[in-house]
Amino acid sequence: MVAHTVSLKKATNLSLSADVLAEAKRLGINVSQACDEFLRELVRTERARRWKADNAAFIAAYNRNVEAEGLPLAEWRSF
Repeated sequence: MVAHTVSLKKATNLSLSADVLAEAKRLGINVSQACDEFLRELVRTERARRWKADNAAFIAAYNRNVEAEGLPLAEWRSF
């Protein structure tokens, strides 16, 4: 089951290249939806990048530990 979140919309002003905006309208592209989807993906990507940067030291230390000592609880793995 997939949970859907309700997202409130907020009006904003954007400055877009006139030629690209005209072409998007000509092609029937919903500019608001396209901007929202792109920005949502950009935010997701940036959050992931920052999480990796913030946790890089721990991840490196954990990987060194696994290389030196093997996976934790590996002796009880059944696969």
